[in-house]
Amino acid sequence: MNLKLLLERITDQYNQKKPFVLYTHPESDTVEVLLQKNKNIYTSEAFDKRGIVMAPFNFETKPICIPLQESEHISCELSKEKIETESIDPSFKTLEKEEYMRLVSKALTTINQKNTHKVVVSRKKEFPISSIDFSSFVPRLLHLYPTAFRYVWFHPETGIWSGATPEVLLVTNGESFTTMALAGTKKIESEQEPEWTPKEKNEQQVVTDAISNCLQKVTSVLRVSKTYTHEAGSLAHLRTDITGMLKNKKTTLATITAALHPTPAVCGTPLSSALKFINENEGYNREYYTGFIGSIDNNDSRSCLYVNLRCMKIEENRAHLYVGGGITFDSNPEEEWEETQNKLQTMLQVVQPIL
Repeated sequence: MNLKLLLERITDQYNQKKPFVLYTHPESDTVEVLLQKNKNIYTSEAFDKRGIVMAPFNFETKPICIPLQESEHISCELSKEKIETESIDPSFKTLEKEEYMRLVSKALTTINQKNTHKVVVSRKKEFPISSIDFSSFVPRLLHLYPTAFRYVWFHPETGIWSGATPEVLLVTNGESFTTMALAGTKKIESEQEPEWTPKEKNEQQVVTDAISNCLQKVTSVLRVSKTYTHEAGSLAHLRTDITGMLKNKKTTLATITAALHPTPAVCGTPLSSALKFINENEGYNREYYTGFIGSIDNNDSRSCLYVNLRCMKIEENRAHLYVGGGITFDSNPEEEWEETQNKLQTMLQVVQPIL
């Protein structure tokens, strides 16, 4: 099996409107596909089905699973290929910029009133596309972002989603687990490591502290690494790795996921006030953006879940790209707008052939 044949299989699956998922783990050259044999909706609140799960930002909606036992599982090795890229101008209307900067300013007002420490605000940008051609954009997705979890997901219940996310929500292996705190964003301009501002370091520390506090309830041992620069495509982030041991056998994947999601990196702190601000002010439904996606294997207790960032939803004649940023007391609305413009490049580079 090669990639061309895999893409033909998922195209046929999509034409039959049957669920499928194509995915590749970070630093892996193995492309895996699950082709569900029916059109059923399988949910997995307990994460007890082997397969790939996708959960929305709003955790009140049940995660959807494409189960291994209900699917054909095929794979291939990804050959080395250099993809040429050039920056794509994400043109915008003045009103778009004004509305987003107004949202950031409103978040700053809330933070300055001491109700909230951090709020993650976001926006959705629509681009017209010529067709849904998996053979045009999937190879670019796989080759451009080798350090990310790359996927294309389709289910009649959700539509087509695709992404290249740099952020681990949770990796479990027996009784041990790993997660990360990821915050701060800079465009990579040269081979030199970027210099991080106090604002960016503070934002990252807020995320690290909040995740560590959440995990204290479900872990017996917790180790926090030093913060370092992590590159994801054309962007750099501040990253801290957090590892630990589950407290007891009653601590399940569902328990620890509920403690982590949504993380401060996609919602804010304190969680309740940040979530309230997002629901009342963002003005659109995030759906599966800033939710999570990944593999569950309840037999050997190894699961890998990723925060659904740098993603898009694809419809018949348009692609919806999602971007956002963390707002803290010293954020600048103009700079926050530019950060989201830079983040659009990740998925724009993927869909470039069908724009």
